[in-house]
Amino acid sequence: MRRFDDKLVSTLLTLTASGSLVLVAGCAATSDESLSSQPPREKVAKADASGEIIATAGRVTGKAADGVAPPPPPPPPPPPPTSPQFAGAKAVNTPPSIAVRTTTPPPQPVAPAAQAEAQPQSRYMVPPVMVATDPGRERYEGKEINPVHLARAEPVSTFSVDVDTGAYANTRRFLTQGQLPPQDAVRTEELINYFRYDYARPADRAVPFTVTTDVAATPWNAETRLLRIGLRGYDLPRASRPPANLVFLLDVSGSMASQDKLPLLKTALSGLAGELGPKDTVSIVVYAGAAGMVLEPTNDKAKIRAALDRLRAGGSTAGAAGLQLAYNIARDNFIEGGVNRILIGTDGDFNVGVSNTKALIEMIERERENGITLTTLGFGTGNYNEAMMEQIADHGNGNYAYIDSALEAKKVLGEQMSSTLFTIAKDVKIQVEFNPAQVSQYRLLGYENRALREEDFDNDLVDAGDIGAGHQVTAIYEIVPAGAKGWIAPRRYEDDMPAAARGSSELAFVKLRYKMPDGKTSKLIEKPVPASLLANAGRPRGDFAFAAAVAAFAQSLRGDEMMHGFGTDGIVALAGDQSDFWRQEFIRLVGVADSLEGG
Repeated sequence: MRRFDDKLVSTLLTLTASGSLVLVAGCAATSDESLSSQPPREKVAKADASGEIIATAGRVTGKAADGVAPPPPPPPPPPPPTSPQFAGAKAVNTPPSIAVRTTTPPPQPVAPAAQAEAQPQSRYMVPPVMVATDPGRERYEGKEINPVHLARAEPVSTFSVDVDTGAYANTRRFLTQGQLPPQDAVRTEELINYFRYDYARPADRAVPFTVTTDVAATPWNAETRLLRIGLRGYDLPRASRPPANLVFLLDVSGSMASQDKLPLLKTALSGLAGELGPKDTVSIVVYAGAAGMVLEPTNDKAKIRAALDRLRAGGSTAGAAGLQLAYNIARDNFIEGGVNRILIGTDGDFNVGVSNTKALIEMIERERENGITLTTLGFGTGNYNEAMMEQIADHGNGNYAYIDSALEAKKVLGEQMSSTLFTIAKDVKIQVEFNPAQVSQYRLLGYENRALREEDFDNDLVDAGDIGAGHQVTAIYEIVPAGAKGWIAPRRYEDDMPAAARGSSELAFVKLRYKMPDGKTSKLIEKPVPASLLANAGRPRGDFAFAAAVAAFAQSLRGDEMMHGFGTDGIVALAGDQSDFWRQEFIRLVGVADSLEGG
């Protein structure tokens, strides 16, 4: 290996000290002999005086080239970005691939000449090279906008409910940062379901939710109507909550170092700790290059918050290892008849270890059948893997939320804790059969990634979405009344209208299937939608108008060509004056999007 010239080394050090050298790439001034006599050191972890466990990857320089003492070193640089993964990690029985090692590096010999000339701060760690994150690496799994269906040919529409709200918070994040969201990041149903509506409460818990239907004229198309289907689950008073066995699975890898990731995650979960009941317990598992448990199950809020406060970010991301360990701990502390849930907080960047999505999903589905569910909380920008976050939450019978602020954390994990954690109905499916004598064409706004086959509705082996305590679900169809001009021209060789359709006074027939939280067999709810609603439909009002405004905004962001140019003024007018903070914020976001589009 070629040696650096001593003069050049001195110049580089001087430039570094003066601050005029911006970038130095990758090489220490050392002789061939010193390189060959000192084997490479692997990354190790050591405990500092504060008790934190800090991963280091630097090399301490020693022997001077050709026996000449090096010039006095410059003042030490600012402390390098530490890679501490967790503090106070406790030894657990984990597979060798995820064992946590906390060894201390052996002392390295220092040449006598260098030792004689050394200054008090002559030994310092060279910070590891930090590779910049490409802000364009965010991953989304968008679907094409739902197509139009002819009621005669395809009268039945079937889909799973969706109570996730992550797409709305993520869309808000883009807009507040002065950027339109990618179309694939916008899911209409999650924007609609972010807000609460005035649906009737269930009379009792025998049927866990109510079903509301109503019809209104479409604000963006005079030829069509909107059919809204709303579900509302029963509320669960604090005293009635079942005990919860919660495992916080936290990503402390290097990608989580920014303020909108690990620091915000710690704030969010500290708030959740304050909502715990006397029978609830929390365990904390962390993962980066390895995985470990930093807090055994406890109800002590002070211990939970102290453990969270000690977390630091650094290293790569072995998410699968951490998830396996979290499931092991959840099983060890399983509560019969209670809530057993893992809450994973991450940017979704599972880039080391068993990162095969199919393998992860299979593991999550196995544990779901054993009664352990999974909620995902997404954080951050740049390398955010939203496709992974939503998918694993769906397969884990949990829900997915994106946390872009402390306010959102308080909303999801404080105000809506019951909805987030306590399931009142699982595998909830909706099936709508349209009467072709009343409706010629229809399309569902959103729920593209929740579509089911018609035969899946009665099949109890087919998984679907869950509803938590107090949850609401809204679905909106845009329909073409029979005889009105639709998106698809009439066909020349259509069969005569079936007699059953002509003789019915129904617009549509709505069916819902669900299972109780501990049930294996589904129950059925049926509700006809009278055709009189179609005849008497006026402009949407109140909550319906606001829901339609949110749907219109979402479809516009997705580039829906059937919105007929319905823009900002129409959306804001439809939303109306609002007193609720979150609804007021929505109206402001509509204006932001308009300015970004050049409106």
